[in-house]
Amino acid sequence: MKPAYFISDLHLSEKHPELTALLLRFLRSSAAGQARAVYILGDLFDFWVGDDEVSELNTSIALEIRKLSDKGVAVFFVRGNRDFLIGRDFCRQAGMTLLPDYSVLDLFGCKTLICHGDTLCTDDKAYLRFRRIVHCRRLQKLFLMLPLKWRTRLAAKIRRVSKMEKQVKPADIMDVNAAFTARQVRAFNAERLIHGHTHREHIHHENGFTRIVLGDWHNDYASILRVDGDGAVFVPLEKC
Repeated sequence: MKPAYFISDLHLSEKHPELTALLLRFLRSSAAGQARAVYILGDLFDFWVGDDEVSELNTSIALEIRKLSDKGVAVFFVRGNRDFLIGRDFCRQAGMTLLPDYSVLDLFGCKTLICHGDTLCTDDKAYLRFRRIVHCRRLQKLFLMLPLKWRTRLAAKIRRVSKMEKQVKPADIMDVNAAFTARQVRAFNAERLIHGHTHREHIHHENGFTRIVLGDWHNDYASILRVDGDGAVFVPLEKC
């Protein structure tokens, strides 16, 4: 049976064309073209200020994902903490299906819970407070009414503050909370969890389930998870 591929945390931007090049290599690969589905679990872009922002980067990425979708490969997207404002307009342009924060998939007989992963980091109280604010539908609507230049400047400022705060936060509070994560998996009656966000690529076997963490993309490395009837394994881009 055709495999499914999972990626996340690419953080695409004009400043890092090498990351865009990696994604294009993957989307154009024979492996992606012959997949049953590709799941993008958030932070595809480094930041997103609205579907009305038209740039060469955004347009080219949408076009390439659409080409893959037109081949009959289902492409699904879960919003991340950097691109939570990606809306249905961009997903429609790219031929992607927008998924909620949590979804359960039947992957070759294994009930699998997928999410971006930021909601699992419950020890980071400051971030969760910030997340509740920016995910307020009313505030999002007001933000999207601002001129594009204002939104871009505000997003850049928020990113600078976030980067400074992360430098002084203990590393452990930016990882998932094991007890909360286990409760979420049990609540969805899942056997496996796949998420990104923490950038700590690994396959864990813990608390009676498998937890797979997708890594981030950097320099010449792409974190790509292949799931098929034989299980789940990280594969190098060269084999795609």
